[in-house]
Amino acid sequence: MIMFRYIFIFITILFTSSAAAEEKEVQYIYLGKDYPSPPPLSLLEKILTDEGVQGARLSLKVNNQMGRMFDYKFELKEIIVAKDEDPVESVKNHLQQSSKLIIADLNSKDLIKLANFPATKDAIILNINAEDDYLRVSECRNNVFHIIPSLSMRTDALAQYLIWKKWNKWFLVSGKHQVDKDYVKAVRRSAKKFGAKIVEERSYKLETGNKRVDSGHQQIQTQMPMLTRGAKNHDVVFVADLNESFGLYLPYRTAEPRPVVGTYGLVASVWHRSFEQYAGTQLQNAFEEFAGRIMTEKDYLAWLAVKLLGNAIIRTKSLEPASLQPYILADDLNLSAYKGRPLSFRKWNQQLRQPILISSDRALVSVSPQEGFLHPKFYTDTLGFDKPESKCNLSNS
Repeated sequence: MIMFRYIFIFITILFTSSAAAEEKEVQYIYLGKDYPSPPPLSLLEKILTDEGVQGARLSLKVNNQMGRMFDYKFELKEIIVAKDEDPVESVKNHLQQSSKLIIADLNSKDLIKLANFPATKDAIILNINAEDDYLRVSECRNNVFHIIPSLSMRTDALAQYLIWKKWNKWFLVSGKHQVDKDYVKAVRRSAKKFGAKIVEERSYKLETGNKRVDSGHQQIQTQMPMLTRGAKNHDVVFVADLNESFGLYLPYRTAEPRPVVGTYGLVASVWHRSFEQYAGTQLQNAFEEFAGRIMTEKDYLAWLAVKLLGNAIIRTKSLEPASLQPYILADDLNLSAYKGRPLSFRKWNQQLRQPILISSDRALVSVSPQEGFLHPKFYTDTLGFDKPESKCNLSNS
């Protein structure tokens, strides 16, 4: 009883002194844009208007629970601009007056514009949206840290699993949009890197009909075999359809009975609703209770970005980006993310190295990097562009 009494007194003194101290207010800016996007091909996928910000809000809640012990109060300024507005103009006043800690839910064009803005020169910008490889190879910025993996990290993760399965012959089918072409470029690079062979490439140029009309499924059922008929001998159909035009319709409709991988079928993702290893279920349940829906990949990325900032501020006892950057870029960062291993950043392009999940629609299939793919320092550096492949020469490295 005496021991418990002393513990109670100690905790009371701790929290009383903490409450008496002056709280240091910290503001994060969540900057996003309502980019035009096609409706989901499946009715099972609901249109979300709060994707990303809910993950940031949940992480902020945990930040504040921890921050109270160290006299920090964290706030999240959410700025989501319309599709015809300039996000940099919208956030300009906030950058000049207060926070320079930014979670950027922006495409590559807007991200670069934000990074080049004079008021963000000494900011920390955490990218949770732009996957473009060139941001990690030739257009790196000292103030931009990539939480989201690059396209090549995703295709390398899939490629490693396919090589492990000895599915080395790929039939590549792609859409007509620029994002699809970028993905195709990454697939070609992964094939060359790991010794796979792209036996044939085809583009999908037709338009799928409305599958919700009486004859919709018949049109789709006819188009997909036509698209894949007569292809050279292959192990998998590798689909590149980031604009959600046709890829969902390929599984079970190809001319030859082959697995579908890529942007549909077997996919590479940062987070997946089926993931439950390494206490992942704990995070899934916490988010579902908090937001009333499943945690998406962007929710996870925003959650991770806010967690990183909170950890950096509490550990360094500083709010200045110049003091936070060395902590963030340390090889022993050890950012815990329910992935089974601690995460850290690549100094040469400021990309977060992390395992990539290989999943079907409803189940985890594997996690890359795969066994047997070696690297002298970090196994996760087998995914995406390694230091010799990048033209970036950041001052931090």
